[in-house]
Parts: sequence; structure tokens; C-alpha cells
Amino acid sequence: MAEKEIPGIRPYDNPAGGWGALRATARAVREQMDAGEAAVTLLRTNKPEGFDCPGCAWPDKKHTSTFQFCENGAKAVTWEATNKRVPPTFFAAHTVTSLLGWTDYQLEDQGRLTHPMAYNAEKDIYEAIGWDEAFARIGEILRGLDSPDMAEFYTSGRASNEAAFLYQIFAREYGTNNFPDCSNMCHEATSVGLPHSIGIGKGTVSLDDFDHCELIIAMGHNPGTNHPRMMGTLHEVAHRGVPIIVLNPLRERALERFADPQDPWEMATLGSTPIASTYLQVKVGGDAAALKGIMKALLEMDEAAGPDSDVIDHAFIQQHTRGFDALAADLRNTSWTAIEAASSLSEASLRAVAAAYAKSNATIVTYGMGVTQHITGTQNVQQVANLLLLRGNFGKPGAGICPLRGHSNVQGDRTVGITEKPTAAVLARIEQTFGFRPPAAHGHDAVAAMQAIIDGRSKALICLGGNLAVALPDTEACLPAMRGLELSVHVATKLNRSHLLTGKHSFILPCLGRTERDQQATGPQAVTVEDSMSMVHASRGKLTPASEALRSEPAIIAGIAAATLPGSRVPWMDLIADYDRIRDAIEAVYPDFENYNERIRVPGGFRLPLPPTERIWNTPSGKAEFLCFSGLNEDPVLVDPSVLKLTTIRSHDQYNTTIYGLDDRYRGVFGRRDVVFMNRDDLAERGIEQGDEIQVETAFGQGKERRLSKLIAIAYEIARGSVATYYPEGNCLVPLDYHDKSSGTPSYKSVPVRVLRASAS
Repeated sequence: MAEKEIPGIRPYDNPAGGWGALRATARAVREQMDAGEAAVTLLRTNKPEGFDCPGCAWPDKKHTSTFQFCENGAKAVTWEATNKRVPPTFFAAHTVTSLLGWTDYQLEDQGRLTHPMAYNAEKDIYEAIGWDEAFARIGEILRGLDSPDMAEFYTSGRASNEAAFLYQIFAREYGTNNFPDCSNMCHEATSVGLPHSIGIGKGTVSLDDFDHCELIIAMGHNPGTNHPRMMGTLHEVAHRGVPIIVLNPLRERALERFADPQDPWEMATLGSTPIASTYLQVKVGGDAAALKGIMKALLEMDEAAGPDSDVIDHAFIQQHTRGFDALAADLRNTSWTAIEAASSLSEASLRAVAAAYAKSNATIVTYGMGVTQHITGTQNVQQVANLLLLRGNFGKPGAGICPLRGHSNVQGDRTVGITEKPTAAVLARIEQTFGFRPPAAHGHDAVAAMQAIIDGRSKALICLGGNLAVALPDTEACLPAMRGLELSVHVATKLNRSHLLTGKHSFILPCLGRTERDQQATGPQAVTVEDSMSMVHASRGKLTPASEALRSEPAIIAGIAAATLPGSRVPWMDLIADYDRIRDAIEAVYPDFENYNERIRVPGGFRLPLPPTERIWNTPSGKAEFLCFSGLNEDPVLVDPSVLKLTTIRSHDQYNTTIYGLDDRYRGVFGRRDVVFMNRDDLAERGIEQGDEIQVETAFGQGKERRLSKLIAIAYEIARGSVATYYPEGNCLVPLDYHDKSSGTPSYKSVPVRVLRASAS
């Protein structure tokens, strides 16, 4: 029987990239900017004298290239550099209550914020306010809190190193280490897990390593949407004939085949390049089981080969690691039956991956939030490290671990101090540099911050970018809690839903974007960012600011700080007059930034130290650690066959919580986001047909049930037992306390749910 036609659902048979990407780029330009201005702006993207793309954190390989942006990068640039404006007259014409009825896409699509605004509760509107008055009012409220720990200082990965550094200095001088950060919601499992394994919470590979690798294992990520410039690298690797083994619950077009818009032959012939040589659809939440299966097969191959086996690098393990015997014992005690059940992958397929891995002398494992956003995220990451350690895949060309970060400086803001757990050494250097003693007690991460707001223990929230209330899980708890704040301050380029969840005193402070000229007292300024491979480089906006009233993020932070701390020992105005002075201070607090100002003036910048690349392990033992994970299936409720695992995903027309449009081209969804992707057999088992209206409800029990209704079921190539829906719409199904206890990362990617036809609910 033919499947019913569903509005907006139709097959998309073209490869990722190609002419589809170019058409989408042209449409993004047409909707937001003048074509000529857009062309000049895009050609400055990711150039030594231009600006760093405000999108993904994938590094730039050739800094002299004339084409260093992708479709989603172009969307990010034109979305920020848009000609659309949101002046004070817009707010005068729309109450906050009425704006709450708009979609997230509609809110951001109005354009750039132009003036600082303060909420007038009596009129239910935002009204223009002068910068000095805004700073004075914010400072007065912050000084009036009973404790500095009643304030939360949130940071988005969009912030530059300079802004992030000043922000953490301000909050610590104010007296708190409450630093909820967007990292807490994505790769905190990496930041927490890898230091225990290899001594640093970052990836260890460079782009050059992709030129020398002999195998890539890609886990839990969709590069065509979330880090599109990676596709050029995978395209090159595939052309070298290097195997790329993908483990991912959904079939993703970019991991199947890709047409590089910079490849004249592929564009002219409508050709494409196969990316994955092997594609294994692991069950949602089954990553650790799959990794243990690969390692178990590797161990069995090694033991079968005898004492002279080179399947496992015993010399490396002896010299550089601890804990191998315990890992081997755990792998032997884990049955293949349990591994197959938890991963949904066969023993034979995992043995084939192990065989390919054993043949490779240089392997890179790349992974995304499909690995980290689980209640076992930290342990998942450590199993990736275990796999690489078994064959000595650290400290040699073409090998290493590659966590795929999101925003272009989400890694950098952590490097320069946005952390709720500062080390004693860093605190001592802050005191030596600025003359005040910062607090030592650990502060709040993102989940803890929202829990404190919900409980009424925190009364002020300062947001350096982002859309915190929408990004966090447990929408029904988070959104109302924001209204109970004494103070909310949002430094932003565009309007979003968090700005409308007004507390007693709420402010929107518009800032310069990455593309815009930053003019300070000593002249035009550059900021710096760190990409996902620890390269630090300069970014210089060239566009005329969207409004003469805009200020830079460093200037806004300095203004709030000076007004809040009239006796501050930090020379705030002097620092923002010349950003070189901020970088000098960063260098004083963080020695890895030696000769900072000199090195960022070199095209391409410089790389921060990564000790594992030299086989130096900054762990307590001085060695890399094999860390066991005895679990395979973290949710006992899944013994019930009616329970599925839900993962939230991004569409191709969005970046984090920013919705550029309503299409998800590669998955065949156009003009809508109200869908749930399901395996055909799971649909049939529940008597559901494609196009049926369904309800998704959680299966936690214990009073934690949550529901999402008025969704449409879509048959898709996804692993049995797994379902997917869009983020952030699906966040309402994730309890705030359903997170990785080691890192605090919410479990957006493995929520136990039941799916019911609407008529059966």
C-alpha cells in the first residue's frame, strides 16, 4: 500500500553539498542582505584580515583561500549581517506577552537589535534606556543581592577570548564562581572525561593529521549540518581511499555522499563522493556497548595471534598507560549477547570494525554530541580514549581523538577562564595580576544554575549571548522560573525567547557581531578565538555596525563591572581602550598564551600546547589511564519492549537554538518541524502509519512523565528502538535532573519514551 502524502515531506535524493547548498546559500543571502554587500562580506570569512565565521568551530586549513565558508556558515554570517533591524519602535508596538506567541524563528528573523532596552512591567514593553543608566541600574541590583552567589553568569560560545576573560574576572571580583556555560550542555563530558584519561580535556588532532590518517571512525555526529566545513576534509580523505566507518543511529546524507561546491568536476557532472565506507546504525544510547564490542574483538584477536601479536600495541601500553589489565578483564566478562542487545549491532559487524582498526597504523576517532549528551556521557568519551590507547593512537601523525565542538569559540572561552571550577594556580595568578582575592568555592554549571533559579536561591542572571531558557531541558520548569528573577540581563545581537521571560528588572543590551568593525579609543580592534583543534587566531570585523548605539561585548562587560564595583582594582576602561592590554592580562593568568599579541598577528595564529601529542600525560599518575565502564544499558526501564530511546537533533536550517528556516533538506522535511522520525518496524509494531498524528511521552515513572503532542510520524532510516525529534522543541521531554552526574551534561540524546497514536492517548 502506498504511503499517504504528507505536506512538506518528500524525498531528497541529491547528495549533501552540491548545487542544493549553493541554492540555499543564495536564498539566505537574498533574504537577509544586499547581494553585493553579502559577496564582499562572505569573501572575508575565515581570512587572516577578515573575521572568523560565527558558526562552527572547524579549523581553517588554507588561510589564503578565496572560499572559506559553507552553506550554514553563509547562513550564520548573513543572519548576523542582515539589513533587518529591531529598533525601539518595534518594542513600542509589541508587548512582551504578544511576542511570546511568536515562534523562535519569527523572533530572530526580525533582525538586529539596535539600542539598549529596559523592561517596563506596567506597560509590558521594553523601552529604550541609555547605556550609563542601564549599567548603573544593573550594578545597583547586583550590589543589593544578599550574596554574590545569588547571581549566575552565563556564557555563549560565541563570545571572544577577550570578552570571556573580562567576564570571568568581573564575576570573580564580584565574588562568585557561578559560570553556567553552553559547554555544560554539549561537550562538558569531554572536558571532564578526557583529563582523567589523557590529561587534557581537548582533542589532540590537527587538520594535518587528516592528511596522514589511515582510518577514521566517526561517531554520533552529523557534519553536513553541524560542522559543514568538515565535509571538505572528509571529502579529501575519502578521495585518498581511506576507510571512514560511521556509527550513528540515523542515516545522514552528508555521511553517505557529498558533492564539494569547490570541486568543479563534481559540480559540472552532478557527481558526488561516497563518504562512509561502512555505516553502522547503532541504537540510540548504544555507543559505549559498540565501543566495548570493538575492543573485545580486538582483545580476542590479539590473544589468538599469540605472544608476538601486534594487534594491540603492548609496548605503548607498558610505557605510557595504566589500567589495561582491569579493562581487559571487564571486556572478557562482557558477553557478546549483552553487547548486541545494547548496541543493536551484530557481533560480526563489530568484529569487522575491529579488523579494520587493527590494520590501521594511524586512526582518528571523531565524535559529537551523540556520544556526550547521555547520562553516561563522560564514560562514553573515556571508552573512545580507551579504544585509541589500545593501539597507541596518540602522539603520532594521523592519529588521535577529535571531539567536534559547536560554536566557533566554545572551546576558547573555557581556555580563558569560563569555568565554575577554577584551579588554585589560576586563582593565584588572578590575584597577582589584578590585586583582589577571587573566591575558591566551586560554582554552578548550567543545570545547577537553573535548579538554583527554580528554587529561588539565585535571583540574578547575566547572559553573555545565547538563549539559555530555550537551550536547557525541562522547558516547563525553566521558562516560568526565569520570571521569578530579580534581574535578568541579556547581551545579544538578536531577539530571542529568553529575553521575553522577564524578571522584576530585565535588560537587553545589544552588542556588535563578529562581522562588524570594533572601534575603541586606540582604534579598530581585533578579537581572538580558539577553534576545535586548539588553534588561536584573530578576527577583525569590517562591516559598519548595525547601529551607532551598539557596543562591543568587552565594552559592555567593562561598563557593567565598573558600575557594579566602584572600588574595583581592575582598570576596566583602560583594558577596553586597547584589546592588546586584555591579551597581556590573559597571558599573565594563562602561561600557555606566551607572546600572545605577537603570535596572533601571524596569519593563522598559533596552536596551544597539547601534551598528549608529545605523549606527555598530565594525570596524577603521569600516564594515560584505561578507565572501565561496567554498564551497557543505563536505563532499566528499557526492558519494557514498548519503550524507545529518543534523541533530539538539529535540522539543516538551524544552528543550536537559532532557526534559520523551516526546511531540513537532507531528511526530506520542508516547511515544518513537528515531526518524529521512526523506524518502519517500530511504527508497524505500534499500529502507526506514516503521517499519523502521535504523542510522545516519557517512560521514567516516579512522577517524571512529560509529553509532547501534535507531532507527525515519519518513517526514516533510524535504528530499531530509536526515535528522533527536533531540538529545542523536544527539550520539554528531558527532565532537568536527567543528566550525566560526572559532567552535568543533560541527556538530550537518550530519553526513554513511549509513542502513541493521538487517538489512543
